[in-house]
Amino acid sequence: MTSPIENSEAAGRYLETLINLERRPELSNVRVSTSPVRALLDRLGKPEQGLAVIHVAGSKGKGSTCLFAESALAAAGKRTGVFTSPHLHSWTERFRVAGREVDGAVLAKAVTRLRPQVEWLREHEPENAPTFFDATTAAALLIFAEAELDYVILEVGLGGRLDSTNVVMPRVTCITTIELEHTDKLGNSIAEIAAEKAGILKPGIPCVMGRVEPAAERVIRARALDVGAPVLKIDEDFAPLDPGDLTVLGHHQLDNAGLALAALSLLGEPNPDRFLALARSGLAETQLPGRLEVLCEDPWIIVDGAHTRASARALARVLAGRRLDRGTLLISISRGKDLDAILEPLLPFADAVVVTCAEPVRSLSPADLAREIRARNPDLSLQIIPDPRAAARAARQSTGRGQLLFAAGSIYLAAAAREQWRLPR
Repeated sequence: MTSPIENSEAAGRYLETLINLERRPELSNVRVSTSPVRALLDRLGKPEQGLAVIHVAGSKGKGSTCLFAESALAAAGKRTGVFTSPHLHSWTERFRVAGREVDGAVLAKAVTRLRPQVEWLREHEPENAPTFFDATTAAALLIFAEAELDYVILEVGLGGRLDSTNVVMPRVTCITTIELEHTDKLGNSIAEIAAEKAGILKPGIPCVMGRVEPAAERVIRARALDVGAPVLKIDEDFAPLDPGDLTVLGHHQLDNAGLALAALSLLGEPNPDRFLALARSGLAETQLPGRLEVLCEDPWIIVDGAHTRASARALARVLAGRRLDRGTLLISISRGKDLDAILEPLLPFADAVVVTCAEPVRSLSPADLAREIRARNPDLSLQIIPDPRAAARAARQSTGRGQLLFAAGSIYLAAAAREQWRLPR
């Protein structure tokens, strides 16, 4: 008999022994069905059954929408469980109960319980060998099934149709935005990617939809018609949130908060007017770590995981609105990303760039990224520091009062920057 897993770090080490598509981008064709996660959940007693789920997919904004929904439900007196990914600093960040990360012992207990079932499937049904995200999703559902929750909010990991989270029968689904992303796994067109996202729609279950291109909307509405799912669209059936109701930065967050509130309006709560009024009041309490997060205002230090065209432009709009002099950009970008889409909006705000490698497997080499940056702006002061924490420290040390320092390009870099920049200089 194997010994129990003692803490969240040990739980994370075990989960990482499974196939991890978050950190292994070359494994592009591993996921062919949800059979492995369903087999694992069956062996665990079907913990997903009986949960009242809000299921959120999208290219960007899905994590923010989940956290807005969490804050809104808490203000309305509801006890929630939230599963998001990836984490910034600690494994327990992925699993939230009643507004807080779960204790490491809670995660360890869940992984201890699922480990023998994972190993059984790997040995006896190799075609159903669970992946990293299968096991992580199962851990979340185990935790939530034992936590006596009113609602569970699940963020899709990748795509939707074949995602590990797509084993639930939700109360409402949400599709935030759709961009060209993960094209090796999801398809080479907006329509193909939309088809994967729309795979979370279920018969008779309403869906709220954010701003998507016409090609994506046609695909989503066709899927909705096929399964009999009502669709509500932003600006047509509900509105973005009013700017005065939020404290977080970014105009796009008004859409995400509006999506969250619209999803909650479809839960069928008694006394809906009072429920939604309370829920709306909670949106201003939402914290979004690593998403246009201001760590200091003098110097002005902002951390963002921007790694797509839309998110880079959103960061650029925030920087432009502050009317600051150009400053220092700390950057790392994953291989395969559209460099023009990320660099074009951000480089005009930098007079110095520190290039690093946020994640050893996924990140573009600092030398290659530096070469791309030099080609676009040869006048920039440019420094290469491969270690992301050392790079963050160096960038901070060169930034004085009244100056600008910002990090972008990778959620992994956002984590490293937060670790270093939240500490005294």
